[in-house]
Amino acid sequence: MALCCMAFSFSGYAQHSLHILIKDEKTKDPLPGVVAFVPGTATGNSSDNNGFVTITGIPSGKQAVSFRFPGYETRTDSIVFPLSGTDTFFVYMQENEEELEETIVSTTRSSRTIQDIPTRVELVAGEELEEKANMKPGDIRMVLAESTGIQMLQTSATSGNSSIRIQGMDGRYTQILKDGLPLYAGFSGGLGLLQTPPLNLKRVEIVKGASSTLYGGGAIAGLVNLVSKTPGSEPEARFLANGTSAGGLDLNGFYSRKFGKAGITLYGAYDMNKPYAPRNVDFTAIPEFSRFTFSPKLFLYLTPETEISLGLNSSFEKRTGGDIKYLTGIGDSTNRYYETNNTERFSTEFELLHRLSKNANLKIKNSISQFYRTINVPGYVFDGRQTSSFSEISYATENEKTEWIGGLNFFTDAFTEQQVSPTPLRNYKLLTPGVFLQNTWTMREKLILETGIRYDYVVNYSPVLLPRFSLLYKPSAQLTSRIGGGLGYKAPTIFTEESERILYQNVLPVNTDSNRLEKSYGGNWDVNYKTSIADGAIHLSFNQLIFYTRINNPLLLSASGSVFNRFRNTAAHIDAQGGETNIKVTYRDFKLFLGYTYTDSRMHSGTIDVATPLTPLHRTNTVLMYEVEDKWKIGLEAYYFGPQKLNNGGTGRDYWLCGAMAERLWKRMSVFINFENILDSRQSKFGNYFTGSVSNPVFSDLYAPMEGFIANGGIKLNL
Repeated sequence: MALCCMAFSFSGYAQHSLHILIKDEKTKDPLPGVVAFVPGTATGNSSDNNGFVTITGIPSGKQAVSFRFPGYETRTDSIVFPLSGTDTFFVYMQENEEELEETIVSTTRSSRTIQDIPTRVELVAGEELEEKANMKPGDIRMVLAESTGIQMLQTSATSGNSSIRIQGMDGRYTQILKDGLPLYAGFSGGLGLLQTPPLNLKRVEIVKGASSTLYGGGAIAGLVNLVSKTPGSEPEARFLANGTSAGGLDLNGFYSRKFGKAGITLYGAYDMNKPYAPRNVDFTAIPEFSRFTFSPKLFLYLTPETEISLGLNSSFEKRTGGDIKYLTGIGDSTNRYYETNNTERFSTEFELLHRLSKNANLKIKNSISQFYRTINVPGYVFDGRQTSSFSEISYATENEKTEWIGGLNFFTDAFTEQQVSPTPLRNYKLLTPGVFLQNTWTMREKLILETGIRYDYVVNYSPVLLPRFSLLYKPSAQLTSRIGGGLGYKAPTIFTEESERILYQNVLPVNTDSNRLEKSYGGNWDVNYKTSIADGAIHLSFNQLIFYTRINNPLLLSASGSVFNRFRNTAAHIDAQGGETNIKVTYRDFKLFLGYTYTDSRMHSGTIDVATPLTPLHRTNTVLMYEVEDKWKIGLEAYYFGPQKLNNGGTGRDYWLCGAMAERLWKRMSVFINFENILDSRQSKFGNYFTGSVSNPVFSDLYAPMEGFIANGGIKLNL
């Protein structure tokens, strides 16, 4: 009897091992890094690169074993120990449809999730968007500037105006969209990055490389789509207040709510800055400005099949930079240089979505945009208005293997200016009807092909045929690769980085008889690999991109007589080639991001081969984040910019930008502080950034920051 009791006691307290093979339910590929554990105990482990995991120390009897992996449904199985028969347990994980819904990107026009899109799309969303918004809540420059392959180029020393370069190409070759609508093209792109706050953004989608097939002219280098928030199942009210050591203030508010068959989002902001210049610097590094932004949007859910959205974007800004003594009221007859920019921006958004069936829908989109800007410097005034519109109707259908999207669109762009200088008026009107067709085909389980073609007719220029392709290969859950390419074009206007730098002074109008479209072709290839090491404790992802873009007959500004400058299509060509490397390492509450960009952008004209100005050959970025969920976020960052060729034939020196941030979070609020450019790297420390006198300065190329070290901090409320 005693022996029987001992045997029963032993079997009750015996401990067992469980060998598990974990795979994706759909693809049957092994899943590395899945956490397998017995709830309520410290017993658990992570799957290796082959999807195998072993859990030891499991008591006898019926036990619950759970499996958790990002992007997949958490699974719990009841298992009786000891196991009868085999000691290997097979687990098939199912993707989390709700989480995947958040990763459906709108830029590619496809309804597929980001994992199944052949076009390479980079997302800035969620916590990453929040963290970058803390650094500069008044505009989106910081959201974009810290990505590999993207360079924010300041074009004015006094106004702070900036453009976005992708993979070494001039800013005019990057198309900026708002909810898929081209609201920041041509003249309206001026100051656009400075006038777009990030608080009401759900995510930012970036496509690098030729994208004109999807969105027409201007997307030669790539495009950036700013995706706004929409009403969710719960009301959302958020407020942000931020102040800076340079005299800046940002007050932003966002509200969204659904009311049965209707919903609204409301965004309002007031952003301002006092004139700021570092010690012993003559001109403003940050101009004096005040800006009001108001963007309401209405959503109507008329039936389960039909939805309509109507939105308005508006902003009003006065911005003045120049001699710091003049702006602070202590100037004299010498210190009187200034640059004033007054802008008004209005744009509408309309979208109708009607689901014809479970697998087909019809979409109608329209936007009308008005942008008014005056530039005033001593002895010169530029006064212009741009009116543009975009209309599109598209049809999409899909089945298990293929997806088709086709449509018609019509783009108008008209610019008029007031005659306030002896320069001939630069008025123009661009009319571009277009038709496009795109197909996504799952050729095999691990091979997806996306092809597209667009035909645009640019009135007064020429028709353009734009094919493109992208191919996605997924040999395993750990390894994916994409390759793609296409053609692009850009219609000529006077609005480029070159002309913005000289405020359009003495720039002659574009001539439809002598000027022609800039045309391009390009492609890219990338490899993405992810794995886990140290028994799943460390997660590692690696992405390598190689790119090439060529522009034929580029539009360049050159002298026309002794006073004026004219844009001419040269016989030269510009190409940009290089690579981007991104590495992410995650260990518990720590995340390390490492990036490197190599960009070789050059102009070729006969036997002349020169580097494109203001493009660093080498750039690195390093970010280390420590995050305790819903409690702390602490980050350190360091960016290196290599030497850059200047327009005057010289070379700008290399420099580092380093920063630190911290945020303490509670349930309904958080406070944050950020230290930007701790090393105080700025161009005024590297040498003269202007020639001539302070009363009539000629500013040099800007390749480094002007403002130097700045701290900011604030509070966010989430009600």
